[in-house]
Amino acid sequence: MFSHAMLGTLGIGPGIANHNGMVQRYFYRSPTGNFGITQPLNGEPATHGNGSTIGFKMESPEQADAFHAAGVANGGSSCEEPPGLRDNGVGTLYLAYLRDPDGNKICAMYRPPKK
Repeated sequence: MFSHAMLGTLGIGPGIANHNGMVQRYFYRSPTGNFGITQPLNGEPATHGNGSTIGFKMESPEQADAFHAAGVANGGSSCEEPPGLRDNGVGTLYLAYLRDPDGNKICAMYRPPKK
């Protein structure tokens, strides 16, 4: 599964299935946060957010590359520029963007130490 593969590169175990009586949900838990995937509670169709990005902090460029590669290998698609360093208004960042199989935009971001 797409999320299992990508989050596994961060050392996060498989999602825990949870059914609250209304919808099926998966929660991925780590010491630094939680990530949830759920069917909409209002019963409407699920859609991706136009203009939104889900971001994950990486510990190295190599981890960002592994995260990106796992996503692409499991049904995602690379978007924007290829993974790499980018200079912007907040300094230099290593970024790797992709879209999940449902069209959600995901970013792996590594902030190199300031020199």
